[in-house]
Amino acid sequence: MVAAIRYGVVGTGMMGVEHLRNIALVPGAEVVALADPVATSLGWARDALADKAAAVTSYDNVADFARHPEVDAIVIASPNHTHRAVLEPLFGMDAAILCEKPLATTLDDARWIVAQAGTRDRPFWTGMEYRFMPPAAAFIDQIHGGRIGRLQMLSIREHRFPFLAKVGDWNRFARNTGGTMVEKCCHFFDLMRLIVQSEPVRVYCSGAMDVNHLDERYDGARPDIIDNSFTTVDFANGVRAMLDLSMFADGAEHQEEMSATGDAARLDVLIPPGDLVFSPRVGFLGDKQVERTRVTVDATAHAAGSHEGATYYQHLAFAAAVRGEGPVQVTAEDGLRAVAIGVAAEISAREHRVVTMSELGF
Repeated sequence: MVAAIRYGVVGTGMMGVEHLRNIALVPGAEVVALADPVATSLGWARDALADKAAAVTSYDNVADFARHPEVDAIVIASPNHTHRAVLEPLFGMDAAILCEKPLATTLDDARWIVAQAGTRDRPFWTGMEYRFMPPAAAFIDQIHGGRIGRLQMLSIREHRFPFLAKVGDWNRFARNTGGTMVEKCCHFFDLMRLIVQSEPVRVYCSGAMDVNHLDERYDGARPDIIDNSFTTVDFANGVRAMLDLSMFADGAEHQEEMSATGDAARLDVLIPPGDLVFSPRVGFLGDKQVERTRVTVDATAHAAGSHEGATYYQHLAFAAAVRGEGPVQVTAEDGLRAVAIGVAAEISAREHRVVTMSELGF
């Protein structure tokens, strides 16, 4: 038997529904409350809960939700720019919190969240599910285990489809998302920090909106989010990392690829299909000794979301933290620092210059 956890979910759009499907797989977890100002979104949540929906209380505002006394853990999946306002009443509740990435769209809001989270006894977790994709987790474990020797270079590539339609298409404007380099790429900047085990000192990003959403207009305004970029990040320990992003590569064979090159070997991971490719150094005339293995994902976890099972595995780890059986693996500070690299990248792309992290107070 495991201790029961009563969940509330704030924001029941696409990602909120994915959280509901995965919470349903966590032993001892029960959803008791929902909040979303959009009735259609609450309807999606009730559909996802199916026969359990009748026992769940729904609210159309977070202030009323915050008065719900029977919540042990809260998942926030509301639009990026609402996170601070949503958290203000929730910080008064005696409940653990998992806040979806990005932590906030501005550094001021992210720093405020870090400060408030630091005053509480209950866990605060930033939702960075990419850490928990089984192939990515295996890749990270092997790097940290020394398989490639001393890490020198890290390359991450995401070639994928454009941003999906959201309620009111809020994700089409940087004022709502923080910009693509914050909204989407904070995942990868978080992975860089985790893998490199150091802090960034400077960022250079070349990016623009060249293909997606050019013909869309919202009250006469054209979307302004980057749809392709190259970003280089220099870390304090001398490691260089690069992100190659394309948001108009719908037909790509695999969506993410990470390559870590050390002084002894190189390790690649392809997501999907989950292949790990290990290539030791053998010298110019040596025979290649490539080793290829595949990391599989539990079929039930895979079917419950669009992140290669990562949302499920993150929820298992979060539930352990809620029960006091494990650490908070992704802190508010981690969320802040991922946002900070994204903000630096947005400034760099806009102003065509290198941005030092010291400019942003890091």
